[in-house]
Amino acid sequence: MKTFYWLLKREYWEHRGGLLWAPVITGAVFLVLNLMAIITAEVLGSRHGFQVGGNDFRMMIEHADAGDLAHLGSAVDVAMLSSMSLIGIVMGLVVLFYCLGSLFDDRRDRSVLFWKSLPVSNTSTVLSKVVSAAVIAPVIAVFVSIICGVIQLVIYAVVLSLHGVNIWQLLTLAHPFRVIGSLLSAVPLYTLWALPAVGWLMFCSAWSRSKPFLWALAVPVVVGLMVSWFGIMGLFNLPTAWFWTHVVQRVLLSVFPGSSIVFSDHNLSTMSDMDSSDPLSVLSPGHTYGLLATPNLWIGVAAGAALIAAAVWFRRVRDDS
Repeated sequence: MKTFYWLLKREYWEHRGGLLWAPVITGAVFLVLNLMAIITAEVLGSRHGFQVGGNDFRMMIEHADAGDLAHLGSAVDVAMLSSMSLIGIVMGLVVLFYCLGSLFDDRRDRSVLFWKSLPVSNTSTVLSKVVSAAVIAPVIAVFVSIICGVIQLVIYAVVLSLHGVNIWQLLTLAHPFRVIGSLLSAVPLYTLWALPAVGWLMFCSAWSRSKPFLWALAVPVVVGLMVSWFGIMGLFNLPTAWFWTHVVQRVLLSVFPGSSIVFSDHNLSTMSDMDSSDPLSVLSPGHTYGLLATPNLWIGVAAGAALIAAAVWFRRVRDDS
């Protein structure tokens, strides 16, 4: 365990720019853009004689019924979550290219010879990279998103308080702890859902002698096009839409947070049952963790484990000299 811990630290040290600073900088840019939008709205409002927030917003809260207040609280919750959308995209790109270069770069710069000379197994080395991509990266992204969401909530509350809105009343309408809980609870599910993509990308990184990105992209897309062509020609009755959704998209896009909501049959089938006045219900553990009961998730986990095992084997035998 101590050796594995130092392997994780090595991955963090070598890729701190992507794992840590990429989400931090993205969050900072997101907050700056929000501040610029608020300042712009205030300046334009004072210049053209209309109020942004102000007494109109205060009167709306005072005369709102329970349903209106619930919708307002949901809007504040969505605003807290909005930073995760941008940070999640950046994190997905970081994980994608990190996995593609995780084993290929060691061979390209010959540092693999040094690491193989150490008393560290190939399995431990590859698993440290898997944990870095599927656990450490989303944990850092979630914590950065939580900090950005809280700062954003405070900024909105302060701006509206300057217009006479009761800051405590606004904060009681939101559900910050529920938002934080939803983000934290999504990490284990993300790890399981992203495993086939992480496994496929690392397999291509270990197997390909050059251009792992092209191999990782071309193979599933070309196979998907062949399946579609066979279906159009009527040669084989192949499930074209199923293949693109459950194979091509899973091995390429599962590293992006939220992809389980978009590509999962379970989440798509239960989306219509969600309360439209409560958008956070889509991210609630009671809803998202229903994915654990679907074979789609566990088939992907098994495929990801098999691909990771293949990556371990290729790291041991591959010699580009």
